[in-house]
Amino acid sequence: MGKLGKKARKFAKKNLQSVLRNKRKLNSKFKRKASKTRDSQDVEENQETDVINTSNERNTVELEDTPLDAVFSEDDSEVLGDDSDSDGFLSEDSSCAHVIGSDGENEIDIENSNSGSSLSVQNKDIHAEFLKKAKRLKKLKEKNPGFSKFLDATVEHTNDEEISSDDDEGRLDGVQQMNEDPAHPRLVKLLTSASVDSLCQLVREQQSVPALTCLINAYRAACHNDSEGAHKSETFCKILMFLLHESDTIFRKLLGISSTSFKKEIVLEQKNSKKWLSLRPLIKSYFRSTVFLLNQITDSEILAFLICRLRASIIFLAAFPSLLRRLLKISVHLWATGDGSLSSQSFLIIRDIASVFSSSCFDSCFVKTYKAFTSHSQFVERRLFEHIQFLRNSFVELCSLDVQKSSNQAMICILHLAKILQKGWQTKKKELVKKICSWQYINCIDLWVAFISANIQDYDLQPLLYMIVQIINGVALLFPGPRYLPLRLKCIQWLNHLSGSSGIFIPVTSLVLDVLEYKITKDGGKPGKVLEPLSTLKLPKHWLKSRDFQEECVSSAIELLSEHFAQWSYHISFPELATAPLIHLKKLYEITSIESYKRAIKRFIDQVETNVDFVRKKRDDVPFSPKDHQSVETFLQAEKCSSSTSFSQYYKSIKSKAASRKTISNGKSSGKKGKKKVQHKSNGTVEVTSTQT
Repeated sequence: MGKLGKKARKFAKKNLQSVLRNKRKLNSKFKRKASKTRDSQDVEENQETDVINTSNERNTVELEDTPLDAVFSEDDSEVLGDDSDSDGFLSEDSSCAHVIGSDGENEIDIENSNSGSSLSVQNKDIHAEFLKKAKRLKKLKEKNPGFSKFLDATVEHTNDEEISSDDDEGRLDGVQQMNEDPAHPRLVKLLTSASVDSLCQLVREQQSVPALTCLINAYRAACHNDSEGAHKSETFCKILMFLLHESDTIFRKLLGISSTSFKKEIVLEQKNSKKWLSLRPLIKSYFRSTVFLLNQITDSEILAFLICRLRASIIFLAAFPSLLRRLLKISVHLWATGDGSLSSQSFLIIRDIASVFSSSCFDSCFVKTYKAFTSHSQFVERRLFEHIQFLRNSFVELCSLDVQKSSNQAMICILHLAKILQKGWQTKKKELVKKICSWQYINCIDLWVAFISANIQDYDLQPLLYMIVQIINGVALLFPGPRYLPLRLKCIQWLNHLSGSSGIFIPVTSLVLDVLEYKITKDGGKPGKVLEPLSTLKLPKHWLKSRDFQEECVSSAIELLSEHFAQWSYHISFPELATAPLIHLKKLYEITSIESYKRAIKRFIDQVETNVDFVRKKRDDVPFSPKDHQSVETFLQAEKCSSSTSFSQYYKSIKSKAASRKTISNGKSSGKKGKKKVQHKSNGTVEVTSTQT
């Protein structure tokens, strides 16, 4: 059969049943394949979305659990040990034997005084194992008396060998042990009060290194002694006070360093000199003993004195980095937990470490102080408020030593705050919202507001200013209810502070007017408890119905709006700035029925309108156009310097009234004395009530 023609093949493809059947089979296969690939793509997309969702949930959980001070990792250098010799006694010269007596009066035992110090964990384990073996040995002796005699003879022979070999050993862990001269068996063991006086005289007048070595050995022994009697003895006090007062002067004289020099390079240049190599063990032993003493003493005055004396010799720590890190760690702890002069002296030595040493030391000071501030600002009470303010101001002073480096670190911290706030807005989870409305979060914002305000005039901190303003607005809008009045007032105060220090207009009018909307138009309300915005961020519900709350709303709103207007009362655009708030305040004045509130609002409106007319008249007389920015900036500068306008005088009176109101409020709250009454309810709960007297 011959081949079909072209037309016949075309007809067969279109009309034959077998061909059509094969086409249907192929089409069904292609559809199944397409559906399979589509299903696999859907599965992959679902997996991707699940991964994204789980990652978002994980990030949210991490933000909930991560503390604010975890933005910086731990410093690995803290776990390192000391970088040189072990902490043993120094070798003494027998030339000082004639000044050491043993008359029994106020003696201090150098060799045995260290036995009172606490054992380390490793020594305790060894001691426990030794006791177990001693018990087993005792049982063995009881069972076999012959073995006991053999063991005693072996121990005596071993002790004789050890005594003879001890004379050949010159050093223990790199530090030479004290020599025991048969002619002077208690030369280095006992120091009397008279011998200490003689040694001090030799060191002060002749700069005697052997006498100084003997004193530093005694100083080390006294610092490591846990006995209270030794700490109160006259000998201990003499050694302690002499070395703390005179060691810096003595070291500088022996090394030829001026008393007015505080540069670390002078010490580093002498690291290879013979003088330094001979005095290095003395200097190190003194610093190690003093730093050790800082961890043993609890009296604030003594600790402040020790910190003060260490600060005078801070440049010598350039040769001992591990001691410097240890001192920094202790100083940060005392700065955060101490009070009065102790906290101040601790900060001074932190500031000296940050300024004298390398940039890495500044980073370490920044990180440690920031972590200490955040960890100690979680709770705010009236008695702790001043201390937290001191911590904030001293941290800002530390950052001002290197604003460029501090601004980079501040950006990291502020970004961390922004991430927490963003997640709080997105998820509205209870844990995140509670974390944002916490004293730790609020104090961190307050810290960076203070830093930016203190340095924005001299440095370019516009990115930090923009971010912190966005965070403050986000916090204010996240908590709009009347119970969050103290938090909203803080946000407005921050914005006013940033605007006044930077000279940049930051709108706060809408936030202030929202405060006036907190149900102040209706008359009534009972006198309630005194509001304490210093120690609370969220008010109890029963305070919202009190007359004190209504008065706080009106007085705070007028005070904050007056501060905002006072910053721009001499600006050429003040009439336009005041237009919208005046309209709102006039409406509020009409619907308010409480006479005292109406008087306060009416007086504020009159003062603002008077200032608007004053600025408008001055503006109409100027010859320049609004495009002349230089002339606009100098508009009414003479009047601003003299503060002669009526609105400036009005703002001063508002500030004085606010200060007096705050003083009265503090007096009422601090003068309260209450008795607590405990009442057990039927449902198992306990109700505690307090009665004021």
